[in-house]
Amino acid sequence: MRIAVTGSIATDHLATFPGRFTDQLIEGRLDRVSLSFLVDELHVRRGGTAANIAFGLGLLGLAPLLVGAVGPDFDEYGAWLEEHGVDTAHVRVSSTRQTARFMCTTDEDQNQIASFYAGAMAEAPLIDLAQVSGRGGRIDLALISPNDPAAMVRHTEQCRELGIPFVCDPSQQLARLGREEVRRLVNGARWLFTNEYEAAMLLDTSGWTRQEVLGRVGAWIITRGADGVLVDAAGTGPAAFPAVPASRAADPTGVGDAFRAGFLAACAWGLPLHAAVALGCALATTALEAVGPQQYEASLPDLLGRVEAVYGDPVAALLVPHLTGRVPVTTGQVLMAGGDR
Repeated sequence: MRIAVTGSIATDHLATFPGRFTDQLIEGRLDRVSLSFLVDELHVRRGGTAANIAFGLGLLGLAPLLVGAVGPDFDEYGAWLEEHGVDTAHVRVSSTRQTARFMCTTDEDQNQIASFYAGAMAEAPLIDLAQVSGRGGRIDLALISPNDPAAMVRHTEQCRELGIPFVCDPSQQLARLGREEVRRLVNGARWLFTNEYEAAMLLDTSGWTRQEVLGRVGAWIITRGADGVLVDAAGTGPAAFPAVPASRAADPTGVGDAFRAGFLAACAWGLPLHAAVALGCALATTALEAVGPQQYEASLPDLLGRVEAVYGDPVAALLVPHLTGRVPVTTGQVLMAGGDR
């Protein structure tokens, strides 16, 4: 299956605050907030939702098409993604804007305060999926992840026009989208991805009820952090799946992107939804244990061991023939070139 991943491509500046944000908030003074946090660590990592998801798919051997806009500073980043199985031939390079920047500080409770500079992402609406499909071969599935809002709407409409099945993943851009935009993005999606907070926001913004949303998508995949994943579909009702426990929570940035990569990879192999959720959760926890959304490694025994421990041997057995030959048996060499820049 040829998967096109549309969305943001960015550089992440990740800082750690050795305290709690909530301790700095003064009751009755929240109408005027002026805060500064002295951070202990700063990691500069490659990121962006689409790039993170494509990276995860590349680690699992799927050779996804990355579709987004970047600046002239993308050469090193692009080479990194190519080394990890991502096709970057259809990335638009701006001549005037730099690649987007994500700036995020995480406290000891894993709460985050972040800001995002769009940069070259503003040119993403100029990307034509028909041309991408024509140059890169038939697209079997397109993921519409956070991007310039106009690009998200355009690419969704193009998927309908071209007959390309699509996945709706509005995530953090829900705050920027209006009612009609959300409805256009959701309607007809094979899968809809949100977390719990975004699910409530989506219902509020769209004006639809849960049942009305479920009547317009194949299934609604709701990630719930340590509480696992909820898969909801019209006619079947919600099914809850546990999370894969982590040995340590190093950095939550990009964990949801890793889940999406694992889930979509299993679906691309024709596996049932429960196996897709299992692989998604295993890859998400692997990402959680590393600092940075593209600094984790995938190995066959590690992924299968995580799946077996939580979901059982039968589910792991479904994954074995698809992971074998695609995912290395050992780790330690995959990310040799990937430290801080």
